[in-house]
Amino acid sequence: MIESEFAQVAIKLVLLALVSLLIPASYRVIVGATLPDRLQAVDLITTLLIGIIVMLALVEGTQGIVDMAIALAAFAFVGTISIARYISEGRAF
Repeated sequence: MIESEFAQVAIKLVLLALVSLLIPASYRVIVGATLPDRLQAVDLITTLLIGIIVMLALVEGTQGIVDMAIALAAFAFVGTISIARYISEGRAF
């Protein structure tokens, strides 16, 4: 748990910024012009969610939540590579 008042306010501001950035990224997924554009927006959303999870781990003071963020990052990487290969070559595997 963070004891400093300044650090707590900074973390809350960062959380607010990350959550507010989810709105334009979600809009880009829905209205994206091309499939790669939508893929990039989905990748941005997963990155924002990883940041939110890590910030919440700082607020709560738990280490187990960070492991969940690391697992999400690994799955997002594999998913992005698979979808990018499908877009470029027309096959996933």
